[in-house]
Amino acid sequence: MAQFLTILLAGLAGLFVLMLIYLVSRYKRCPSDKILVIYGRTGQGSAKCIHGGASIVWPVIQDYEYLDLTPISIDVDLKGALSKQNIRVDVPSQFTVGVSKDEGVMQNAAERLLGIQREQVRGLAYNIIVGQMRLVIATMDIEEINVDRDKFLSNVSTNVGLELSKIGLQLINVNVTDIQDESGYIEALGKEAAAKAINDAKMSVAEKTRDGSIGEANARRDQTISVTSAQASGKVGEAEAQAKAIEGENLAKIKIAESDALRRQREAEYLRLATASEKTQAAKALEEAYLAEQTAEEARAKKEMATRQADTIVQAEIAKQKQIIDAEAEAEQIRALARGEADSIFLRKEAEAKGLYEVLNKQAAGFDQLVKAAGGSSKDAVLMLIADKLEDLVATQVEAIKNIKIDKVTVWEGGGNNDGEGNSTSKFVSGLYKSVPPLNDLFNMAGMDLPQYLGQKEATEKEVIELKEKKK
Repeated sequence: MAQFLTILLAGLAGLFVLMLIYLVSRYKRCPSDKILVIYGRTGQGSAKCIHGGASIVWPVIQDYEYLDLTPISIDVDLKGALSKQNIRVDVPSQFTVGVSKDEGVMQNAAERLLGIQREQVRGLAYNIIVGQMRLVIATMDIEEINVDRDKFLSNVSTNVGLELSKIGLQLINVNVTDIQDESGYIEALGKEAAAKAINDAKMSVAEKTRDGSIGEANARRDQTISVTSAQASGKVGEAEAQAKAIEGENLAKIKIAESDALRRQREAEYLRLATASEKTQAAKALEEAYLAEQTAEEARAKKEMATRQADTIVQAEIAKQKQIIDAEAEAEQIRALARGEADSIFLRKEAEAKGLYEVLNKQAAGFDQLVKAAGGSSKDAVLMLIADKLEDLVATQVEAIKNIKIDKVTVWEGGGNNDGEGNSTSKFVSGLYKSVPPLNDLFNMAGMDLPQYLGQKEATEKEVIELKEKKK
């Protein structure tokens, strides 16, 4: 017994050690360049994200994966983006993105990027970046994009970063290498700035040259004055020295005037050239800009016209197809109603024919039985039928007179003797009854003779002859 308890305790201890080792193996540590995503029954939404820590991943009810934080470089060679001035520009740039470590954004990455390859993530980010860059360029002038790069990059970073955060990414860096436009507007702006700088330099050189000429003339004048003073104080005569001094002074003034005139002439020439160059470059830039805007407007007008034509054609085709479908549906409905009505008429007529056939069949069978009962004589059978309907025939005769409505009858009687045959009133009523065909006449019209027991009158010799002629 003691040995059995020892073995049991040893087994339990071994099982405990194995369970402890297994739990330790399920204790997962997250490296600094990754995010540990625990999914399953976490109690924290769809997934639990850990960066720079560790956690136990419970077996069966939980599992885990890692999200890589390594930056992803994306080259975006954007071409033909439409600016606010309707001028298309090319903006090649390079973006660096990566999975965000922010709490909410990291949860988005766990829900949308877990298990996706890096190339697929790069493709998703590329599509978002291109769309947002086109949106930003469409809200800015070319001058802003080309000159105020900080504003352009700030707008791009804001829009792109906001959209990337929806799938769990963050924008790390943006580098725009160059900006060009297909109409040459940016190049014209550069040429205009270069021409202005060159003209400013030329004006500065002309001003320095002018200052040097003025200084040189002043020095010569001072030298002339000094020489004149020295000569005047010498042994030479005062008049001669004074004349030479005046002559020298006049020569100096002439040279100064010539230098001033030359300087002003050159300044005017340089100013004229600079102004003409500026205006020429500005006119060329405006002309190219107007041509580009005209081309863009024409293209937009053609596009709108094509769109409207396409919409009109599509609407007309839809209306046409709808009319065809409605007509086919109406025709099918009419055909269905006609088929139903024809089937109904056919069934009704078929039922009537079957009923009539059954009635005639039963009548024929009954008449056959009646002929057999009359000993095979069809004439006697007919007489039996008529005898069966005699009451109805008599009632019909009575109804013929009964239903006659006579408002008033006036009889003029002359008082003469009528040989005992009654008066005029009785003859009128008798004649009225005689107007109804008697039974014997009805039988005769049917080609039959009324039996003796039904009141057949004896035929006269003339009637016998006529009857024999009819039978022949």
